[in-house]
Order: sequence, then C-alpha cells, then structure tokens
Amino acid sequence: MSTDKSAEIAARLDRLPSSRTVWTMVLLLSLGGVFEFYDLFFTAYVAPGMVGAGLFKPESLGFFSALGPIKVAGFGTFVFATFAGLWVGALFAGQLADIMGRRVIFTWSMIWYMVCTAVMAFQTTGLELNVWRFIAGIGLGVELVTIDTYISELIPSRERGRAYAVNQCITFSIVPVIAFMAYAMKDTQPFGLAYWRVIILIGSVGAIAVWFMRRHIPESPRWLSTHGRVEEAEQVVAEIERRVEAEKGIKLSPPDLSAVQSEKAERGTLGEVLRAPYLKRTIILSIFNMAQVIGFYGFAAWVPTLLIDRGVHVTQGLAYAFIIAIANPFGPLLGVLFADKFERKTQIVGGLLVMAIVIVLFSMASAPPLLVVLGVLFTLASNIMSYAYHGYQAEVYPTRIRARAVGFVYSWSRISAAFAGLVIGILLHHYGVPGVAAFIGVSMMVGIVMILLGPATRGRSLESISR
Repeated sequence: MSTDKSAEIAARLDRLPSSRTVWTMVLLLSLGGVFEFYDLFFTAYVAPGMVGAGLFKPESLGFFSALGPIKVAGFGTFVFATFAGLWVGALFAGQLADIMGRRVIFTWSMIWYMVCTAVMAFQTTGLELNVWRFIAGIGLGVELVTIDTYISELIPSRERGRAYAVNQCITFSIVPVIAFMAYAMKDTQPFGLAYWRVIILIGSVGAIAVWFMRRHIPESPRWLSTHGRVEEAEQVVAEIERRVEAEKGIKLSPPDLSAVQSEKAERGTLGEVLRAPYLKRTIILSIFNMAQVIGFYGFAAWVPTLLIDRGVHVTQGLAYAFIIAIANPFGPLLGVLFADKFERKTQIVGGLLVMAIVIVLFSMASAPPLLVVLGVLFTLASNIMSYAYHGYQAEVYPTRIRARAVGFVYSWSRISAAFAGLVIGILLHHYGVPGVAAFIGVSMMVGIVMILLGPATRGRSLESISR
C-alpha cells in the first residue's frame, strides 16, 4: 500500500502547474546555494591578502609544508584543503541526506560551514587556516549534493531543467559581487580587520539569514514516502497543493495514475550505487565529472594568467578577467529559455563542444577584445553545461540512493579539480596556452563521449528514469 501511495505522491507533484509556490522553493534553495558559491569562489580573491600577510610561508604551514614536493606549496595548500574538504563532504557525508532527510541536512550543513568559515576568518597561521578550510569544505560538499537532490524531488518533471537553470543563475550571480568587493576593499581594514577576513565573514553573516528562511522549505515528499513516512509525505503534498490552488484560483485535477511507476519503499546503500543496474551510470558520470571540471574550473581559475600569457598586461588582464566573470550568471539565464525544450544530454554535449572549440580559438588569438569575447563565450557555455549536468546526475538515480550517488560521482570532480590546476600550471610553463587548450579540449571530448552513453531524462518522471 505504501508503495502505491508513494507513486501517487510522485504523480501529484509532477502534475503541479507552474506557480509562485513551486518557484519560491527553488528561490529559497538557491539562496542557500548563493552562500555556498560565495564560500567556494572567494578563494581567488582573498589570496593576495592572505599571501601578503605571510600566512603561507613554510614556517606557518606546519604539516601542510610536506605538500611542497608535489608542487602544492604556499597558497596552493589552501586550495588543496578546500577541495579535499569538498571531496570528503560529497563522498562520505553527502549520503547523510539519504539517511536523515534533505531538509535537516540542508539546514545543518549550512550551519556547519557558516560556523567553521567564521572561525577560519580569525586564524593567524597557514596551518590553522587550512585545517578550518578543510572542515568547512566538508559542510560545503554536503550542501552542494543536498541542493541538487532536493530540487529534483520537489519540482515537477516538465520544469526541472528551468529550475536548475534558475538555481545556477542565482548562485553564480555572487561571483562578480565577490570580485567587486575584493577590488573595493583591497588594502583596507574595515572594522579594524584585514579586508580578506571581512570578505570571509560576510559569507557567514549572509548565510544566517538563509538559515532562518529554511522553515519555508518542506521535506521532500519523495524521501518521506520511501522511508515509510507516507502520512507526513501526504501532508506536505496536500499543503503544496492547497497553496497552488489558492494562488491560481483553480481546483487541481486528479493526477494521471495510469502510467505511474513506484520506487522501492526501502533504505538504500552506497553499495547499490556500484551495482547493476546503476553501475554503468555511476562509471559514466564519474569519468564525466573528472573531465568536465578541467574545463570549468581550469579556465575560470587560470583566466587572468592565460590572458597575460597571450600578451595582455597584468593590470588589463585582471580587468578583462572581471568582465569575463560578469558573464557567469548569464549562461544559466539563457538556459531558462530552452532548459526543458531540449534533452538534458544535448545541452551538456553542446556546452562541452563549444568549450572545446572556443578554448582552441582562445589559444590562437592575441587581440585583447577577441580574447575577452572568447572568454565570455567559454564562460556562457560552461555554465549552461553546468546547470544541465547538475540536474542530469540527480535525475538518473532513485530517491533512496540519490544523495549517495550524486555525492559519489560529484566527488570525482573535486579530486580532479585539486590536481588539474597543477597539470595546467605545468603545461602553461612548458607549452603555453596551446598546451592548456589541448588538455582542456581533449577533456571536453571525453566528457561528451561519456554523456552520450547515458539515458534520456527530459520530461520524464524521476521514478521512470530510475527504473
């Protein structure tokens, strides 16, 4: 009986019309993501202040100085600690959302990284900064996994693509804001603190407001029903339906149960992610994540250096990099127009293909205006690819293991990102931008091949995709 009820609940969610009620949930989840991205992207902008304060000299790094032999030294240890924390959070702690629920983990992971980041802002040695950055990164990794999982389960199937596009448009909007604040506050001491400490603290303070908003986000009815809490799931769906009917002035029609498919009402395990019928999807998405992040973060993190290598003056290079950064939210914004009109796989492959072509053209160009245009095109394509794959990897697994699976495949991008920067640095030193372009281009081709092997998802219920 609970299995039939679970299928009915899923059908009732998928038949909801577009409404302010539904999109308010997307907005609130996205606001949580804003401060994750703030925390993730401030790294490049606080680097000058941290390095200038002498916090990453060998004597300040403690045991982190042992990373020197593998060319991870100085501020690189902070980046390494960031991605190491994200990896642990995504792989090991991400599954907590399958065990304890989406809402509770969304809330407490936010508190986790908010508190840890605030503590980190007051540390006085590189060792202490790195330790707290690693701990905060665990919370960030959990939060990123939980939001992707949450959106897929709350939003009707015909609007999931747009939901992810809106989510990433909102979250990426914080990137140029961070860049501007760092520029405006550089070499100042607001409240008697170094500017980089204030930038870090702003993220923690802002996250407090989002934490209070979380009470307006219900637990995932799909998660509740698969854990045998059918009555609670029924209450959540009934309340959403009540709000939609009041908002639209309509009476919702009964859901079409003729093609309803149900999921197993049981608790999943991480081992299920690595067994048939999901093993193929796990391998495909793990390799894809290792490949895509080379282009996504590889270009974003190195764009000022790449511009300078193409002959652009340092000061101009930083200004041009800021212009390129402004493009970040516009890729997903464009995606709102077509996110649910084309297959998710098509959007991912299209984004990767454009990235591969543009990076080759970038390596051959020398005129600053053309470099900026190509940089903007690369950023737009990479962020269209990003929202599409974040939605895709959450769609292809069943509710009982969705957070575990997303955490597992996504964790490989964290490992890849940690070492891709090292490889790009070596290639840039020995082969210049053409060497970097070849590395990114080949990686994009690998990503394309992997995605083409995956299932189609557009407009399908989560339950039918997972079967």
